[in-house]
Amino acid sequence: MQKPETLSLVTHALDTWQAQLWRALPDMVSALIVLLIFYVLARLLRRAAVRVYARLFPHNKTGKLVGSVVYGAMCFSGVVLALEILNLASFITHMLAGAGIIGIIAGFALKDVASNAFAGFLLKSQRPFEVGQWVNISQYVGTVQEIGLVTTAVQTIEGQMAYVPNQLVYNGVFLNYSTLGKWRITLSSGVSYGDDLAHVQSVALAAVKGLDCVVDKEDIAFYFTDIGDSAYLFQIWFWIDFQQYPHYMQAKSEVIMQLKQAFAEADIDIAYNVTTLDFGVKGGVNLFDKAVQVRDVQ
Repeated sequence: MQKPETLSLVTHALDTWQAQLWRALPDMVSALIVLLIFYVLARLLRRAAVRVYARLFPHNKTGKLVGSVVYGAMCFSGVVLALEILNLASFITHMLAGAGIIGIIAGFALKDVASNAFAGFLLKSQRPFEVGQWVNISQYVGTVQEIGLVTTAVQTIEGQMAYVPNQLVYNGVFLNYSTLGKWRITLSSGVSYGDDLAHVQSVALAAVKGLDCVVDKEDIAFYFTDIGDSAYLFQIWFWIDFQQYPHYMQAKSEVIMQLKQAFAEADIDIAYNVTTLDFGVKGGVNLFDKAVQVRDVQ
């Protein structure tokens, strides 16, 4: 007696499911079409992202990772839209709520990484320095080896590799020595109180102008800057061609040697510190006023 009733219930359920399936079939087809479109777009955008990233960061190997992120974001968007077409809003709500919690946690964990990545993109877009140029970044002097997604690599003059976070580079002050192709050197020294200052200036300018490493011969400046404890202090400014940091060091060395020789030939004394010894005599005493006597204590 129960078999016809059970069969009737099963038949009714199948008919209901069939009717609902037919009503939902257009939405299912639309959802599949959306998924297919977003899948194709995701593949195309992944290739485009990899190519653009390779042009912006030719020395970085994380282009595939960026492409995967773009691909995953597009596929996820397609799934969300397809579920919305199927009127599965409650499922989307729960899924997005869970994703929001995960996103907050990931945001705190990856905050610095995201900041460095964005700063790296700005550095690559604005191009304040290029690979191979000489820079001073966070007190690291050397050549730029790589402008990466998160860090900028600098090979220092000591032969070490310094990896500076891009956020520090972009938010801080850095020097690019290669931009102008020349460098202005400021050299400081001093001469004794007994020297004629006009003569010192003339000899120094002539010595520096005679060097091949110095360019812009008419743009050499000489200034007396202070009266020191033991000397008249001066600075001399001059330009040199700059391609490599050793050029700066070599030019500075040549100027120092040339000034030493020129001052010696002109009877100009490079000052040295003078020390006064107090022997308890009011007003002091000059040791050369009297012959120095040495007593034998034995």
